[in-house]
Amino acid sequence: MTASISENLLEWYDRNARDLPWRLPPGSALPDDPAWPYRVWLSEVMLQQTTVAAVKPYFAKFLEIWPTVEALAAASDDDVMAAWAGLGYYSRARNLLKCARAVAGQGGFPATEAELRRLPGLGDYTAAAVAAIAFGSHAVVVDANVERVVARLFAIDEPLPGARKAIRAAAATITPDTRAGDFAQAMMDLGSHVCTTRTPRCLICPLANACEGRKAGEPERLPVKPPKKQVPERRGTAFWITRARGTQVWLVTRPAQGMLGGMRALPDDGWSAQADGSGKVPLAGEWRRLGVVRHGFTHAQLTLEVRALETLSQPRGEGRWWPVKRIGEAGLATLFAKAARLAIAAEG
Repeated sequence: MTASISENLLEWYDRNARDLPWRLPPGSALPDDPAWPYRVWLSEVMLQQTTVAAVKPYFAKFLEIWPTVEALAAASDDDVMAAWAGLGYYSRARNLLKCARAVAGQGGFPATEAELRRLPGLGDYTAAAVAAIAFGSHAVVVDANVERVVARLFAIDEPLPGARKAIRAAAATITPDTRAGDFAQAMMDLGSHVCTTRTPRCLICPLANACEGRKAGEPERLPVKPPKKQVPERRGTAFWITRARGTQVWLVTRPAQGMLGGMRALPDDGWSAQADGSGKVPLAGEWRRLGVVRHGFTHAQLTLEVRALETLSQPRGEGRWWPVKRIGEAGLATLFAKAARLAIAAEG
């Protein structure tokens, strides 16, 4: 049965594989190119908790600016964080640089899953994906899409996250020794477009006849997820500080550790550390309230009030004056890009 599952899935993938900029056509030989593992690794890091559509332009931009892992390793932290701005989950960008520098230091990417796992920022999934896709190694690759397919295929009804051990063990039984990279990507495509979360398309699924979840009549029930926790509400303030008749704005770089670490931002009142923001304003003056922006994080919902002040003084702390006309080049985190757009529109 397990052999027929992998065979059926690979046949389906040969006909239906998505055309993506970081992929080879199904059945292709692996390129003898040191940049190939870099492209696979870069795409896998970017795709963590992020859609393919969102990743495509960032992937192209990074390859244009830093075509090799050595080029990325030599980049400045500020440049990489600015290029990553808007993609979210900014710890990935910091780990990306750490990993690139480690790989460049050792002369290239290691080829085995165990060695890849030792690199900074590479967990079980990313190490397995790079091993399988970039090097053709036999590795069990389990992301959220694969998790869903396998839970349904084997009718694993233990709630997550406890079910993950059983899901991984079941995935190992159907992972073939050859075409491991194609198989991993086929499972991802199946979960993304056929075995979907709410309305699985069982009638066109190449694994339908083997699927125990389908036979039970409720495949959409699997995997069983724990109840969602209610996220707290937070409030804070961002400060739009300008000079030279509003043509320059004061920007800061957030501490490397903590929320949006290492990103350029507007000064704020400490909302990241306090439930309701408790810091002081960075300058004395008659602040104007411009409005609020709202932003959702995985752990909280934030309402950020934006206040403005035109000044002749230097704000406290480290920062730099940035041309308002070039604010789009500053690499602001999404939250602060929203605040900047609001301020520019309000100050008009």
